[in-house]
Amino acid sequence: MTFFRKEQQLETLGDRILAETWAEFPILARNSIALTWIIYDAPVPVNTGGALSPLAFWGHEVRGFSYRGVEQIYPASVIKLFYLVAICEWLEKGMSQTSKELERAIKDMIVDSSNDATSLVVDILSGTTSGPELPPGPFETWKMQRNIVNRYFQSLGWEELQTININQKTWGDGPYGRERIFVGELMDNRNMLTTNATARLLHSIVGGVAVSAMQSQAMMGLLKRSLTELSNDEENQITGFLGGGLPNNAQLWSKAGWTSKVRHDAAYIEIPGKQPYLLVVFIEGAASQNKAILPYISAKIAEYSDKVVG
Repeated sequence: MTFFRKEQQLETLGDRILAETWAEFPILARNSIALTWIIYDAPVPVNTGGALSPLAFWGHEVRGFSYRGVEQIYPASVIKLFYLVAICEWLEKGMSQTSKELERAIKDMIVDSSNDATSLVVDILSGTTSGPELPPGPFETWKMQRNIVNRYFQSLGWEELQTININQKTWGDGPYGRERIFVGELMDNRNMLTTNATARLLHSIVGGVAVSAMQSQAMMGLLKRSLTELSNDEENQITGFLGGGLPNNAQLWSKAGWTSKVRHDAAYIEIPGKQPYLLVVFIEGAASQNKAILPYISAKIAEYSDKVVG
């Protein structure tokens, strides 16, 4: 059971959008894309400032479409969305104490997608640090501590989170020392997400029920992106991503991720006159280097969102 309800209308539209995308971009293999699309019917249960209790929110059914939504894919910096929720939980429960440096790192991790900032957040979450290789005993303890974020998300009991892995830092050049040993000789312990898991987590944030209403609002503040005040930085998380396919009057909350082998984005979108929606798209392989694909899919979803009235 997924957290959203599938229906024929959305299935038809989703399949059409994918077919048009494959026709436009033949380089995009059928098994190189995963997508989850959630539609919010009136009364819209999200972006209300936490007006709904968790019980009421999760009882509000939403419609959705997914293609390969349960496939495990290396998430790149989309994993930072999960670290954001985790650190907000730690702060809310008093498991960590806030500081100017932690607040700076949280902001830079999401707004600028800083890997260095993420490193500090992971250290604080797990009580571990990077460094040279460790002897077997201390290394086992270190590994157990580093898996604390996995244990937290498993404790939520969401089916979508059963197959994900969240225990690695994000890197520019890659891990060294104990971090390289931890990720595995064949990188078999690297971070892994699905578009369905990512969509459910973002759904909870936008719904105001991730950690608490106040923490969810703080997360939304970090995820908000301007479509009109773009930096010239190629890594502004809009150009070449889902925001790149939206009209200027749209509102966007998002977290992108990219490497030389993947290009992903997870976004909540509001466009005047249309139903709000949530969209997560992961692209792997050679097609991930084509910066036109995510904006194209985003524009198609925005176009067809008029046709999904409940």
